[in-house]
Amino acid sequence: MDALCRAEPRPRRPAAASPLPWARFSAWLDCVCVVTFDLELGQAMELVYPYDFRLTEKEKTSICYLSFPDSYSGGLGDTQFSFRLRQSGGQRTTHYEDDGEYNREAPLTLQRESAHYFGYVYFRQVKDSSMKRGYFQKSLVLVSRLPYVNLFQSLLQLIAPEYFDKLEPCLEAVCNEIDQWLPPVPGQTLNLPVMGVVIQVRIPSRVDKPGSSPVKQFNQENLLPAPLVLPSVHELDLFRCFQPVLIHIQMLWELMLLGEPIVVMAPSPTVSSEMVLALTSCLAPLKYCCDYRPYFTIHDSEFKEYTTRTQAPPNIVVGVTNPFFIKTLQHWPHILRVGELRMSGDLPKQVKVKKLNKLKTLDTKPGIYTSYKTFLHKDKTLIKRLLKGIQRKRPSEVQSALLRRHLLELTQSFIIPLEHYIASLMPLQRAITPWKNPPQIRPFRQEDFMKTLEHAGPQLTCVLKGDWLGLYRRFFRSPNFDGWYRQRHKEMTQKLEALHLEAICEANIVAWMKDKSEVEIVDLVLKLREKLVRARCQHLPVKEETLQRVGLYIETIIDSLPEDLQTVLHHH
Repeated sequence: MDALCRAEPRPRRPAAASPLPWARFSAWLDCVCVVTFDLELGQAMELVYPYDFRLTEKEKTSICYLSFPDSYSGGLGDTQFSFRLRQSGGQRTTHYEDDGEYNREAPLTLQRESAHYFGYVYFRQVKDSSMKRGYFQKSLVLVSRLPYVNLFQSLLQLIAPEYFDKLEPCLEAVCNEIDQWLPPVPGQTLNLPVMGVVIQVRIPSRVDKPGSSPVKQFNQENLLPAPLVLPSVHELDLFRCFQPVLIHIQMLWELMLLGEPIVVMAPSPTVSSEMVLALTSCLAPLKYCCDYRPYFTIHDSEFKEYTTRTQAPPNIVVGVTNPFFIKTLQHWPHILRVGELRMSGDLPKQVKVKKLNKLKTLDTKPGIYTSYKTFLHKDKTLIKRLLKGIQRKRPSEVQSALLRRHLLELTQSFIIPLEHYIASLMPLQRAITPWKNPPQIRPFRQEDFMKTLEHAGPQLTCVLKGDWLGLYRRFFRSPNFDGWYRQRHKEMTQKLEALHLEAICEANIVAWMKDKSEVEIVDLVLKLREKLVRARCQHLPVKEETLQRVGLYIETIIDSLPEDLQTVLHHH
């Protein structure tokens, strides 16, 4: 085995440099894996780095299978793709101490995952006469909870060829470099040095205006060599991904909005993972709340769960390459079969919508196999604009921006009426009084919402005609509505708590206490303390000044009580 795999765990650096060894590394990656092909064992885990990172045996097995193309397509060379894996074995301790600040400030679509890992793979297969099978087959895998597909695949392009060619401790050196990076802070532009290159990225923030293009020119800070500027940490080339299905973009958007079960059958893990990630991104800024697997194999632990015919398929988008899935998943309601993605000067051949019974086990032609009827009519102007772009040889990123803008406007047209209605359920500010619990948020009534659509529906912002009401009714039954409603309800509850604390601050506590018994005053102290603790733990949107004033109020109240009660409350 090469020196890399014999390398000793590095000594812990002094506490002053970083709170914990690997703390900064863990803000970006959980670990790096090397998966190789062993004649006796098949795919095998050769290395996990840092050495003390613990993956369960189930996770190791899954990573091994997901890191190699499932079906041998005859292709040699280098391949990049992504997968997403359900974490097994409960909550894991991590070197990265995150109090949830990143998730509070990041867009919902870019939050750190709590129950899944992303795997970013660089697979190499080349002829090698020194190997028993005559081939060198190895994958370098970055395992992270962050959905930064663009950043991590760009990082792999820099480090994987170096690692495969030299097979020396360069991986350890790279991990040490990543452990010097500043953690990802939403809204900040970071310079990330690795192997003599500086990658420059901006971490998106929740307060960014949806659809605003990233700043074209960052502060270069006289960096030499000039940095490798990534326009986005996560956005794919949507136009390239959606090329064969552009005329069906409306249908695919609806299927994603409704959380329908979809299988993407592709010729390679690259195409399957890009298509699945493109589909899950097309609802932004609405979070896609269902499960998704950019690449899935027959060895996956959830294989039985997804292929059973005794229950309806789960709400998931799954990307597969093995033809065996045509047989095992043909009971799923929507199957998208795509060929290799090739950029050409013309509009690529568009797949047709076909009936599910046309799905042949062998030689299934590209197409969308479904009986789904769209609620909205097709947007022909989008196709015309994209066609014009192809004729004028517009760069792919410009076409992608057009497509992204169209999907964003469609999602916003759909979601704005819901936002307006849910905002109307918030109690009036004057109903919030200091000495009573804040009033409840009124319940979401679907029929009441439907009545608002006549005067304030999507037709105000969207030219598309169709059965919008039918689409909303179906949406109410989807996990995406449930996820959106829970998030909004949580935010509104926290806002109410914050307004209540501010009302307490403005109140005259001394006047309130005049005719109150000791029991009532002690009860108030305990309730205020509980509110203060909750405000700090939940990071409620309250000014620090307000929290300090409430703290002073508590002290003032305690000081007005008899000494024996003061002692009890100070120690409580």
